[in-house]
Amino acid sequence: MSQRDTLVHLFAGGCGGTVGAILTCPLEVVKTRLQSSSITLYISEVQLSTVNGGSVARVAPPGPLHCLKLILEREGPRSLFRGLGPNLVGVAPSRAIYFAAYSTAKEKLNGVLEPDSTQVHMVSAGMAGFTAITATNPIWLIKTRLQLDSRNRGERRMSAFECMRRVYQMDGLRGFYRGMSASYAGISETVIHFVIYESIKRKLLESKAHASMDEEDESVKDASDFVGMMLAAATSKTCATSIAYPHEVVRTRLREEGTRYRSFFHTLITVPREEGYRALYRGLTTHLVRQIPNTAIMMCTYEVVVYLLGR
Repeated sequence: MSQRDTLVHLFAGGCGGTVGAILTCPLEVVKTRLQSSSITLYISEVQLSTVNGGSVARVAPPGPLHCLKLILEREGPRSLFRGLGPNLVGVAPSRAIYFAAYSTAKEKLNGVLEPDSTQVHMVSAGMAGFTAITATNPIWLIKTRLQLDSRNRGERRMSAFECMRRVYQMDGLRGFYRGMSASYAGISETVIHFVIYESIKRKLLESKAHASMDEEDESVKDASDFVGMMLAAATSKTCATSIAYPHEVVRTRLREEGTRYRSFFHTLITVPREEGYRALYRGLTTHLVRQIPNTAIMMCTYEVVVYLLGR
């Protein structure tokens, strides 16, 4: 892979991640609030204080629409974009690092293993995920803390720099890497996603090649190609997310300020014991509603940018 190709993949990955993050930020905030162990509820117009731990099992948490309504009523529409700053700061380098590492690893492994095989895609996706997570975890921790920072209308909101200072004062540098173990566990989702995506993509390209055998120019892509890529990305991400979702809840719990959870496995055991196994899937509906368009937009943008810059 030439230096230009690497830069193209870096730029394309960054563009795809940025566009997806902006358009789906409100759903990200709702999802994070639902995953948290601290939930603010309104029942019969009476505001309850924060409900923690085992108490959540006795008081049903709000659904996605109820949570969205509470955020709008209590905090205002601006709160639906809490954490967007760190998200925009982190999503471009994160996706750029991911796609560049994925493309580089795939090229290297194609010379060792069977070219474009399932093993190549799986290992490449795992290596790319590990690299991106290690490099950008502090940014995502700040994003999660800001999204969980619930303030009434008119109250001063915590800034990203203030959040960074509080994390360092409470936990030192180690505090910025809370939840990284859960993110590593989430690599399984990325691996499943890209294996399915590459498989569907290959089938689509083969079908396109057969359909255009009689045409003079087979390199021209039309709208149906990009629609196919979006459907491939959406299908693969839905399957992967449904299988690996509990790591998302565990990661949010580990990143909460003053969290009582000590490790990935401690959280994975404690949450279902105190709140039931359904708690490990809290926010899944919102997550799927967000991830399907986000991933489709991200992957389609990536493919379009690579195609346009690669001509």
